[in-house]
Amino acid sequence: MPQGGAMKSQGEIEAAVCDGVSRFQQELLGRGPRDIHAHLIGSLVVVRLQGVLTPAERQLITPRPSGNGSGHPADAVNGRALLKQMRTHVVSAGRGRLETLVEEAVGVKLVSVHHDISTVTGEELLVFTLAAAPVCRPKRTA
Repeated sequence: MPQGGAMKSQGEIEAAVCDGVSRFQQELLGRGPRDIHAHLIGSLVVVRLQGVLTPAERQLITPRPSGNGSGHPADAVNGRALLKQMRTHVVSAGRGRLETLVEEAVGVKLVSVHHDISTVTGEELLVFTLAAAPVCRPKRTA
């Protein structure tokens, strides 16, 4: 049972994870996602963040024009790799904070964190593996 004794609904758990992850991004990157959704699936919490790229990150992954007006695709490829590496490092460096916020939201110990970001769509995924499925308040029936 979660700390404090009150059992949360699945929606309350998902909302608490979204709030925490948004704050995490705001604190570490200076801005939060445009849109965020969390999905509790058994002992997994999947968080989908959309519109996460900062203007500087978008610039980093855009080919720069050369003297003849065409872009350098290699610059964009290197920029995408650098962006993925940087975002992975941010998640890794902030893992303790992420662990705390997820564990507080779900009331279950976190086992692992998985992360990826699309430099094409600006979508980021976080998957949290929990030690067990959290106990949720049953859904109300009509």
